[in-house]
Amino acid sequence: MKIGSRDEAGKYEKANEKLTQVMEETSKVIVGQEEIQKNILISILCDGNVLLESYPGLGKTKMARTLSQVLGLDFSRIQNTPDLMPTDITGTQIINDKDDGKEFKFQEGPIFANMVLADEINRATPKTQAALLEAMEEKQVTAGNTSYSLEKPFFVIATQNPIDQEGTYPLPEAQTDRFLMKLRLDYPDERDEKEIVDRFTSELNFSPELETVLSKPSLIKLQEFTRKVPIADDIRERAVKVVAETRENDKLDFGASPRASMALVLTSKARALIEGRNYVSASDIDAMAKPVLRHRIGLNFKAEKEGMTSDDVIEEILEKV
Repeated sequence: MKIGSRDEAGKYEKANEKLTQVMEETSKVIVGQEEIQKNILISILCDGNVLLESYPGLGKTKMARTLSQVLGLDFSRIQNTPDLMPTDITGTQIINDKDDGKEFKFQEGPIFANMVLADEINRATPKTQAALLEAMEEKQVTAGNTSYSLEKPFFVIATQNPIDQEGTYPLPEAQTDRFLMKLRLDYPDERDEKEIVDRFTSELNFSPELETVLSKPSLIKLQEFTRKVPIADDIRERAVKVVAETRENDKLDFGASPRASMALVLTSKARALIEGRNYVSASDIDAMAKPVLRHRIGLNFKAEKEGMTSDDVIEEILEKV
């Protein structure tokens, strides 16, 4: 599919230049992990949230903080623990003494930022998890009888550790479905690890000067522009068929909802924009299928007995459709 107007084509080129510049600036601090960085940026373009599964010490906080700086966003970090209360995240009403009496004032919690890193979300109690997920879904928090809107753009990266599960409260499937993507951050290869060691042990406080590539209004415009990326009917139909196949697969207890179909199409549009194309290709659908679907499907006993993972089943579905 081609864009008829030269001006329209210029908009795609300009958007791609800005997004490429974001990736380049982020790489001044973050070594490797290009695919993870790209997928987080895709989620931001889609106005979605990410569930990031990774081992400790792989630079999640540094990656999120760096990306927020390059995008001109306010950053906040929440360390989830079993004793964390919902009001510790959303904020609370406090009483102020005044000359003419007392007044209630809302004190904002750490959720009031553009990019929020919710570290180890599965260590928070279900009640606290629900408060965070409500803010993600509704883009607002409620205290007393008053609702407070969160500033746009608003984006959450929630992390969980795949190994240390003692004392955790796993997210139910209905809640994980609210995340646009689930990403898996793995250990760096030997070359990247050497670069990390060299980069962060040569100076006391390694902090390169980063350029703020986008403003908040510009990012919101890019989010709107992402939805306008054209997608051919047959490519859209393929995305829907891939998701529908998860509901019929004999290795799954349950499949993905229509929310997954929308996510697969939207993330494919964002990926096309980052890749410098003004249309969605089948390769975009294939690339986004695992991040979009892996947390939305449930393996049955048969698949687990065969040692299969969610990604294995998704690969089979892609080959079939």
